Amino acid sequence: MKTDKIVIVGGGSAGWMSAATLIRAYPNKDISVIESPDVPSIGVGESTLGQIRRWMRFLGIEEKDFMKATDATYKLSIQFVDFYKKDAGAFHYPFGRPYKKDPDDNIVPVWHAISALNPDLPVTSMVDLLFPASGLWENNKFYENKDGRLDNFDPKESVAYHFDAIKFGQWLKENYCLPRGVKYIPKHVTRIDTDENGIKELILNNEERISADLFIDCTGFRSVLLAGALEESFISYADILPNNSAWACQIPFKDKYKEMQPFTNCTAIGNGWCWNIPLWSRIGTGYNYSDRYVSDEDALEEFKDYLCSDKMVIPRTREEVESYTYRNLKTRIGIHERTFVKNVVAIGLSAGFIEPLESNGLLSVHEFMVVLIKILERGEINEFDRLWYNNEVGDLYNGFAKFVAMHYSLSLRNDTPYWTDIMNRQYAEQRGGDYMTRLMSRSSSFYATQRKFFDTAGREHIDHDGILFIMAGMHLNPISQIDISDRENAFPHYRESIQGAYESFLEQKQRWDSVVSEAPHIVDYLRKHYYL
Repeated sequence: MKTDKIVIVGGGSAGWMSAATLIRAYPNKDISVIESPDVPSIGVGESTLGQIRRWMRFLGIEEKDFMKATDATYKLSIQFVDFYKKDAGAFHYPFGRPYKKDPDDNIVPVWHAISALNPDLPVTSMVDLLFPASGLWENNKFYENKDGRLDNFDPKESVAYHFDAIKFGQWLKENYCLPRGVKYIPKHVTRIDTDENGIKELILNNEERISADLFIDCTGFRSVLLAGALEESFISYADILPNNSAWACQIPFKDKYKEMQPFTNCTAIGNGWCWNIPLWSRIGTGYNYSDRYVSDEDALEEFKDYLCSDKMVIPRTREEVESYTYRNLKTRIGIHERTFVKNVVAIGLSAGFIEPLESNGLLSVHEFMVVLIKILERGEINEFDRLWYNNEVGDLYNGFAKFVAMHYSLSLRNDTPYWTDIMNRQYAEQRGGDYMTRLMSRSSSFYATQRKFFDTAGREHIDHDGILFIMAGMHLNPISQIDISDRENAFPHYRESIQGAYESFLEQKQRWDSVVSEAPHIVDYLRKHYYL
């Protein structure tokens, strides 16, 4: 199958990110975007992960190009509040890697040993003591680190973004895609004709007929091409990911200096969790929940109560909360059995969705596109290429879904039926056909993914894997008292060595805090560089 002419159906962030990737990789291909003026974008994907930097480097996009146009701010970490237990407090999942004086050090297991020897040490100390940037998000500051005083903190590698996803899609359209030759068709697809090769033609509302070698489905949860026209089956992940609904709204700042935190905040409440994402001009917030445990109406009241509570940096008044505009969203959790079928590739929500925790929505778009442009490099594709693509993105999706599910499975909350059921959920292996077996056996390997950190702690360099920080926040330490005893027997000065490392970490933290005290507030930094 040739791939000279590519038609993307659906705009929004997924459609225009796909178009930008393709026109950058293959400027000589005929690439078009059909964007219906009658279908609104979901537009709540406002938080990104560090991998977006790699994608932007490939496209040649710099911060000065898009920050102001997209209402963007910096994101240094993700904070999780009350996920361990109700009112248990917060912990962070930081971006980047922990600092090592010696590259050969396996630093995280050292902290595990320190924690085992000091039971009263807060779990937050893992990030506080090992990450130079921890003081920045604790104090709403930012530091370019040109002088290297924050050791290995690299703003170009350890920082992601909060931005308005709708504005980002429009910025890509107007400033990147169209100037490079992407064709724009502002029409609605009214009919889809298929044949043995997949999509034969799209018929638009002006009766125009559109054909292509390859179609990219960016039509969101409707999945008009893959699920609709080609009837590709969908694999639900509801057995390990509990939420399927959300309320979302945008609220004004009350005090930007207090509320513009350089991290995404996630707070667990009765039937799910709430997010807070500070953009430059406003805060995006919402409640991700399961409608199997609470009605939409009651969930909205829960969300309003949260906005009025001290879980907010500045609680809103009941009058303010009642004045906000709320949108209810229904989400489909899972992925299609195949996301590349015949001449159709689904990208974004049309392919699958995990849930907003860990900001994976836009991640799947640029990471799936990275795989696709590799597939297209030969100029023509066959069924093996499709199989390779489906396996590659299936593994990416499956791994991230397990990672997100661990935020729930490790919790010890039991204050509501929702959390009690999560705590008692059975993660048994699911069986099916050949492809289904590989994809759906996630539950047994889901446990194995947790288990490997117990088995390898202290013996392998795994100090940058995100699950380590989630485990620490959930009070799960792979080094136990019996491990400490074994090591003391083998190394007579083991306890003194670990305590010495702890004192060294404290000294290093003091040095970092001194640098942070001189750093500008993130509001002042962003205003100076992007928002004057």
